Amino acid sequence: MRNLDIGLLRTFVAVAERESFTNAAEKVYRTQAAVSQQMQKLESVLGCALFERVGRRKKLTVEGVRLLEYARRMVGLNDEAYRVITQQAATQPVKIGACADAVDTLLPAYLEICAENFPNLSIDIQVGRSRWLASALRKGDIDLMLDITPHPEFAHTVLRTSPVAWIAGARYHPQAGASVPLILMEAACPFRSSMVQALTEAGIPWHAAFETSTLAGVRAALRAGLGVTARAVEMLAPDLRVLDPQARLPALPPISFCLYWRADASHESAMKVRHLIAPH
Repeated sequence: MRNLDIGLLRTFVAVAERESFTNAAEKVYRTQAAVSQQMQKLESVLGCALFERVGRRKKLTVEGVRLLEYARRMVGLNDEAYRVITQQAATQPVKIGACADAVDTLLPAYLEICAENFPNLSIDIQVGRSRWLASALRKGDIDLMLDITPHPEFAHTVLRTSPVAWIAGARYHPQAGASVPLILMEAACPFRSSMVQALTEAGIPWHAAFETSTLAGVRAALRAGLGVTARAVEMLAPDLRVLDPQARLPALPPISFCLYWRADASHESAMKVRHLIAPH
């Protein structure tokens, strides 16, 4: 008898409901490529095709339709069992420190997961810069840390690796051959160092058009058309856009959102939240 993996079934339900590997990836917090690999594995285990392409959508085959109701029940029973066994233990408040980029993008979805599984758990969110976050975790002022800056001294897991793009507002129009106006964070920031290094190595002139201490300030400057910046693609909004190749700006390395913790100091509630956010 072969066992069906709950993780594969959870992704299968997401694809079935959203009719797209890309849209399902957002639901299960994986990349599109990972979702595709999971569905290939599930089809291999079952020995049949579960999806067929209809235009741009993924539609269920006859076998996929038959599996969907079982998958929903199995995932639901798994989640119910997890909540019943674990939610009583997660009673001590959990303090999570996060950088502004993570608060803006990843954290809301993770908080929703925590609320569904531990409805009585108190979570305290503290937002700060990387140096302060590391100090707070080191001293035990926070239990978990979500950041984009590497902190090798702490145990960690990578939650997501995201492409970094050159972003501008609708009002910005690049001028060929002109110095690139950069919108920068004042403090040490991996995005700042990444774009400065890339432009310098490419021999492209640049200047600081606007500097701010907050991510809200970066957004305001972008929307005003004051210049461009580099950010993870999760920051994109309807009034912001990725610069097209005609801007001739150099490619930028991806950024990783990581969850950090002190291996010697996590209390039980923090450990429950950590395993819920990053089960692998």
